[in-house]
This record gives sequence, C-alpha cells and structure tokens, in this order.
Amino acid sequence: MQSGPVYVRWFGDLGVADVAEVGGKNASLGELFRELNPLGVNIPNGFAITAAAYRDTLTESGTWQGLEEILRDIDKTDVNDLARRARRARELVYGSPLSDALRDQIVTSYQQLVDEYGPELSVAVRSSATAEDLPTASFAGQHETFLNVHGAERVVEACRRCFASLFTDRAISYRIDKGFDHLSIALSVGVMKMVRSDLAASGVLFTLDTDSGFRDVVFITGSYGLGENVVQGAVDPDEFYVHKPTYELGHRTVLKRKLGRKQVRMIYAQGRGGQNTANLPTPEADRGRFCLSDDEVLTLAGYGIEVERHYSKRAGHPMPMDIEWAKDGLDGQLYLVQARPETVASQKISAVMRTYRVHPDAPPLVEGGAVGSAVAFGPIRVVQGTKDLALFCPGEVLVADITTPDWEPVMKTASAIVTNRGGRTCHAAIVARELGIPAVVGTEIGTESLEDEAIVTVSCAEGEVGYVYRGEVPVEVDEFDLTEVPETKTELMLNLGNPDLAFQTSFLPVGGVGLARMEFIISESIRAHPMALLYPDRVEDPAQRQTILEMIGDYRNGSEYFVERLSEGVGTIAAAFYPRPVIVRMSDFKTNEYASLIGGSGFEPVEANPMIGFRGASRYAHPAYEEGFALECAAMRRARDEMGLNNIKLMIPFCRRVEEGRLVLEVMAEHGLRRGENGLEVYVMCEIPNNVVQVDAFAEIFDGFSIGSNDLTQLVLGVDRDSEMVAFDFDERDDGVMEMIRQAVIGAHRHHRHVGICGQAPSDFPDVARRLVAFGIDSISLNPDTVLHTASVVADAERLRAEADGPPRLAGVAAPA
Repeated sequence: MQSGPVYVRWFGDLGVADVAEVGGKNASLGELFRELNPLGVNIPNGFAITAAAYRDTLTESGTWQGLEEILRDIDKTDVNDLARRARRARELVYGSPLSDALRDQIVTSYQQLVDEYGPELSVAVRSSATAEDLPTASFAGQHETFLNVHGAERVVEACRRCFASLFTDRAISYRIDKGFDHLSIALSVGVMKMVRSDLAASGVLFTLDTDSGFRDVVFITGSYGLGENVVQGAVDPDEFYVHKPTYELGHRTVLKRKLGRKQVRMIYAQGRGGQNTANLPTPEADRGRFCLSDDEVLTLAGYGIEVERHYSKRAGHPMPMDIEWAKDGLDGQLYLVQARPETVASQKISAVMRTYRVHPDAPPLVEGGAVGSAVAFGPIRVVQGTKDLALFCPGEVLVADITTPDWEPVMKTASAIVTNRGGRTCHAAIVARELGIPAVVGTEIGTESLEDEAIVTVSCAEGEVGYVYRGEVPVEVDEFDLTEVPETKTELMLNLGNPDLAFQTSFLPVGGVGLARMEFIISESIRAHPMALLYPDRVEDPAQRQTILEMIGDYRNGSEYFVERLSEGVGTIAAAFYPRPVIVRMSDFKTNEYASLIGGSGFEPVEANPMIGFRGASRYAHPAYEEGFALECAAMRRARDEMGLNNIKLMIPFCRRVEEGRLVLEVMAEHGLRRGENGLEVYVMCEIPNNVVQVDAFAEIFDGFSIGSNDLTQLVLGVDRDSEMVAFDFDERDDGVMEMIRQAVIGAHRHHRHVGICGQAPSDFPDVARRLVAFGIDSISLNPDTVLHTASVVADAERLRAEADGPPRLAGVAAPA
C-alpha cells in the first residue's frame, strides 16, 4: 500500500466534482470516460497529476515568495514588461524539482498505460488549470500541451513544462481580464493515450452555432492530421452541421457542409523529442475531398448530443459544449479528447438584436470566412511575427497569417482581425467572438494584399463570407429589442433566401418563413444551370464546361451535386425555424437569369420580354426543363423525407391557368411530392390577375395562397417592372392593385384556405400593411429589418379594426403550423 500523498488519479475515478483537485479539463475527461464511455462514446484512457502535486512542488522548493514578487502590480498593457516577468515566472516554476514520490507515481502510472495499450504507446500531456473550463471562462489555449510523448522520463519532463506554462504571457493576461488571482490558480496535468490522428483527421465540434448562438445544431470542423492546426488556425477546415431535433427523431443526414482548403496536415516528426510534430502540405487530392464521411460526421454529432445531454442534466439547464475530437488512423475509431462548456456564443443571447447593412461602392480587397455579424473600421497593421506586435496601436485592424495565444493581449485592442489561414473555430475566430469584434479568416492573401495604415472596412454582416473593403464604407445599423415586438393576430413571417442568415434571423419573433427563395440558393451555392449539370457535354464553352466538371468533383454526377447542394441550402433555412413553417417557392428564374448561370446560355431561349415569358409553372412539365424540375423535386423530397424537415411547404410561382396547376401537381406527385403525403402542403403564388379571377378553382387544387404583390402590380397596371422608363407607373398602393388583393383574400377565405402576402409592399409601405389587416389577411411576410416597425403598424391597425368592430375573420381559416 502506498504511503504519503496520492498525486495521481485515473480518469475512471474522476468526475466534474473534482475540478479543485485535477482542474476543469481533467475533471471533464474523467466525467466523460466514467459516464459516457459505457454508452459508446469513445474516450481514451489516462490519468491526472493533481493540483496538490503542483502546490507541494512549489512549496517544497520555496518558490511562492519569488512568484509573488515577480507578479506584483503587473500591468498587462506593458507588453514587453509582461513578457519579461512571465519568462522569469516560468523559469522559477520549471526550476522547482519534483519530489521522488511524485516522480515515482508518474512513472508507475505511465507504465500501467503502456501495459493497457502496448509498448508503442505515445501519450498527450495536457495542462488542466483549477479554474479551467468554467461556464464563464474556458482558459482555452492558455497553457501548454505536449503531443506524441514517448517514454517515462519524457513524460516527467513534459509535466514540469506544463506546470511552468501556468505563467505564459497569455495566461497571465487572461487571468487579469477574468479577475483571477495568479497564485490561487493551480495546475493539474493530464496524461492520456495519444489518438493517432496524424494518420487520419481531427478537429473541434460545438453543440451550437458559434456565430449566432443557435442551439439546434451540432457544428463540426475538421482537417487531416493532429488537431493543433484547426485550433490554431493554420488550416481552413471542412465544416459540417447536423440538426439536433431531426437527428433525435431518427433522421441521419448532414444538414450543411463546406469543403475547406486543408492546406497542411500535422504529423509526428520521428526522431525528435518532446513535442515532435511537423506540418506537411496536404496532397491536392485530399484537399479536394472531405476529411470525414457522412457516417463519421453523424457519429460525432451523436457523441456531441450525448455529451450535451449529460452535462445539461447535471447543470439543471441547457449546457452547450465545446468538444475536441480525433480519428485514430490505426483502429479507424473516432474519439473525444476534450469537452468543456461553450463560453462565448451561449452567453450572447440577448433581447437586443443588431443587424448591419453595408453599402460598398467597389469590390472587396479580400474575402474569407466571416466570424460574427458585425462591421468595423480602422487602419491596417500587418503583423508578420511577434516582433511586430510592439508596433500595433489600439483600434487598428490586425492582419496576420495566423494568430497564436501569445498575441492575445494585443488582439484585445484590435478593432477587427484578418488572417490568411484558419476556419471559423480557429484561435483568431474564438478570440474575436469573445471580444465581439469582426474577423475574416482564411483569406489566403490578406498579408500580401492589405497595406499598413490603409483605412479599411471589415464586414461580417453579409452571411458566411466576410469582406474587407477599401476605406470607410457606409453602414446602416438596426437594433431590434425583441421584447418590444408586439403580439399580433396577423401572423408575421420572413422573406428569406440566404441560408447564411437563417440561424441569425431565427431569433426574430415570427411565425416562420413566408417565402424562401430557391433561386438565391441556385445562383449562389450551385451556380450552374441544372440542365448543364445533367449534360455537361452539351455546354459549348470549354471554360464553362471545365468549371462544371470541377464543381461536380467527387460527386457521382451533376444530378447528385445539384440535389445535395439545394436540399442543404433549403434545409438550413427550414432547420433554423423548425418546427415553424417554411414556405419554399420552386424556382422562378426568368430565361435571361437562367442563361446567366454557368452553362445556361445553351439551354435557354432568347425572349423579348422574359418577365412574362417562359418562367414559373410553365417550365416544370415542358420538355426543355422537365429534367431540371425533377432535380428540384428530388432536392425537396430529400429535405422533407430524408432530412426530416417536414415543416417545409412548397409553393408554385407564376401559375397562369388552373389546368397548368393540375399538371404541375401531377408531375410533383410522380417525383415523390404528392400533396397530402407526409403532411405536404402545396401553395400557389397569387400574382397573376387570373389567379384572383379564378381563385375558387385554384383553391380546389392548392392548400393556400401567397400574394406576390410585385408581379401582381406589374400585370394589373401593365408595367414591366424591369423597365426604368415606366418605373414611375409601378405602385403597389394603386387602388386597382389593392382591390385585387382584397378579392384574393376574400376568395381564399371562402374556401378556408390560408392566404398571406410575400411581396415587397408591406415591408416598404406601412399603409399597405394597414390595408392588409383591414382585408383580414392571415399572414404578412417581411424582410428581416422591417419586422419590428411593421409589427407595430399591424398591431395598431388590428386595434383600430377591433374598435371599429369591423367584420371578423372567417372562422376555420388555417394559419400555418
């Protein structure tokens, strides 16, 4: 039986209650290994060297007084003095010898791991501070980790270096910011089996969207090799989203994915001691494919959901998690190697929502991944290395290849951050989110294209792509106090086409999406004409044909590419608002717009007036496009049935005749979208006078109507809305237009059909919204930036209508559900 202090505890004996003894990281690993390993969540085994070992080591060597003197009255804003003092503190701690008892326990425990895993075992030696991984302070990246450590003596050496890393520049600065006393924090060390991700892949997963705080997704990033590249931002990783509610209902599909460049992969560098790793260029073929299969993404998502469920149950409230994962290239298994509460996005949910609208007058200088949704201005400071940090002035835009934790004292004074490399979970991104400043990561050419002292605007307000513009670009800022949005009987919904904005706008107090524009997803995410993807050999332009073949890439064919990309784009919007309804309009490009897609010109006729030509429903069963429509239907079937997003309703645009509507419904049914099956509702756009004149007949075959005031105005007034010459005659408020809308509402209600409006008019004109309320319309779909104002207009109109005791809405009209 061992006498004296016990300095080692195995993961299987630890839990979250042991933070004071083994730090947050080790306590969490113990909790995972003890509680979740039996449920099938793979966690490597290991042991923790306790905080008492650290304290006793410093006490026995008489180190405390020297540390107190070094750290007294330290000023983190004096970067040079901070660096000098931190270095002296590390030297003092590293120079404190370990006791024989501590050394013997480390060596003995390491040998037990070797006995468990075999003589070729290498381990990760990881710091775990006693204030680490708290809900309000993660301490992520503040202390050192040593990878691929072989042999007992090297493990002991790595432990001594971990102890010393409690006093890195960044850790001292972080403790000052968070209000922790330097000498009250102790360091535990974790020693665990090294997962051979150098032969496979690794990364980070969050159980929420890190930019918006949207909690219904698991967000996974990954790249080839060891995980430091993803964490530090040395690569632009692959990204995946999985929708938690439908996953838990049994649907196993990836919601959304983005192929990263994965420029380098970190591997073991044989023959070196200690942290023996090196970066090698990733082969081009590997860069062009995802580092995880869909099954592996879904396995990780399941792990993440289990971890979040466990920690939330313990906490008694939802607990989003930040988790590191690694795939072992030898056994092919996926492992979780760290889990901690997410401490940035989960803390940001507020009653006040701020949106930005940027109005550039020139193309961006560079672009990359957007972090956050803010906009900032400032002069550029290109930082090539640590030596340049002394030149950095508060309020400048920090531009670098990548950032490291040592830079954090300076990063905290930046107005924005721009990097050449890295994804949306890299070090620069994490710090930017914590500070609430915009960052554009993975630009590739930021340090080459941006010049010192030039004034720029850094914009992350335009979706997942962030931009850096020359000069100070005009910006409009809107603030929504969500607690001030009045309740209305008229359902308020959103017009939305950009999936990148879906999670952010999902927090608005609306009933769902009244118009999800398929065309935006096709033009921005797919970019090629559907028929050109089906028949690339028919594309005459060699450059466009080659582009299409490159797009298809590893997909089996263009059909698979189109269906997956479109279903994931629409699915992202549907998932953001789930289970609220999302009304998706099937494609409504005009022929000139279709022709502008890659490869499109050879598949489209040239029309004198495309606005009233071959568009909408007339295309769907026509020989020239019926195969393209079949792809649209396949994508919507995948989103509804396979992805489980049955809150999607479909809508047919520009349906001129009742017979045409019947034909389209028959074609949809042939493609697996039969009205009524799996709760499918099919609406029709009411945007042609014949839709109003024959509203009774259309109501017999469709489940509802959405009034398109733009096209209805065009056709009632005989005004080509693409013509600048007669733009003065285009006015949705014209009495004739409003009378057509009134008749449409009355006719729909006569058949107990839902009727809403998705045109621009109520977003632009409050008096239109008032008249719609007077007509008794069921829903009004708005642009996101007009919700707060229009809600007040609608509430006032409803109050006035009630006071006037106007005609009540007909009973039995179904609102969207």
